[in-house]
Amino acid sequence: MWRNKKIGKWNVWEVLFQVVLLSLVFIFYAFERFGGQVYARVDASEVAFFLNYTVAAMIINYVLLPRLLYRKKYVLFSLFTLLILAIVIFIEEGVIEQIYFPDTRGKRFPGVFVNLMAALPSITILVGFKFAWDALRKQRQLEELTSMVKESELQFLKTQINPHFLFNNLNNLYAHALEQSPKTPQIILELSGVLRYMLYECMEATVPLTKEVEQLENFVNLSKLQFENRGVIRFETGALGSGYRIAPLILSVFLENAFKHSASSQNDNIEIVISLKWKGENTLVFQCRNSYSEQSNTHDLSKGIGLENVRKRLALIYPDRHEMHLKDENGVYDVTLAIELEKH
Repeated sequence: MWRNKKIGKWNVWEVLFQVVLLSLVFIFYAFERFGGQVYARVDASEVAFFLNYTVAAMIINYVLLPRLLYRKKYVLFSLFTLLILAIVIFIEEGVIEQIYFPDTRGKRFPGVFVNLMAALPSITILVGFKFAWDALRKQRQLEELTSMVKESELQFLKTQINPHFLFNNLNNLYAHALEQSPKTPQIILELSGVLRYMLYECMEATVPLTKEVEQLENFVNLSKLQFENRGVIRFETGALGSGYRIAPLILSVFLENAFKHSASSQNDNIEIVISLKWKGENTLVFQCRNSYSEQSNTHDLSKGIGLENVRKRLALIYPDRHEMHLKDENGVYDVTLAIELEKH
């Protein structure tokens, strides 16, 4: 790709940019106004003067800017810039004019101010555009770094989910294996299917909504094996449409918490209701309601790694595009999450 090609430390696009910029500045520099008319004047002396300004601008651009100004050495940058301008004036008066105008302009010194008025416009334009180029490049690098940090954080949060889920279900599998339960092979089969999705099918930032819903159904089927006809479990979905995508493993955290806390209850009236429906054109509303025993160890349902994880992921992936409400009363824990989704 062009953007990856380098010439030393120079990016190819920057070289092209400098060539075009120098050409344009020289064209405007070569125009002169005389007697009410504008005409182009290109001769050896004009080329020599412009090259003097160009060399000075290149030194400022590729030596003083990166080594002094960008490192916040402002005093040194100012001093060396003044030194370069002094050298420009010396070369202009002591060399170029002595070569091309020895009998006229070369015999007198018009003053520092006059020389600066001739040199500064070209140097300022060349340095100013280089400074703007660097600023845009730094901004692009900052955006890429921010994106990388965000992606790294999302990957870290996602990796927290898998061990959390695996730990709970391995405990369940272990308990059934100790009892030599006939459900053990089915648990292993369901668990392998869910883990396959987590490890291989949800590596992208988003997955098809239909695929995620299928994963939730598999999760419910796996979790149902923890209950011995101790209550009612319902999974309700309407027509979800096609083309919509969602961040993977966002909703499964709520299901995991619902089954875990309901399973710890000692009564036989467990109720878990999960529903997915649309609100408006593109807002998915997810609701998970589960009963639990207030005497069990579920007194802190609104905290923990799982919910804190999903809060962070929602803030990173769907800023200002989601609403989450948690309600805990009368032995019923209710989660309602609305997310604005996009089609891809």
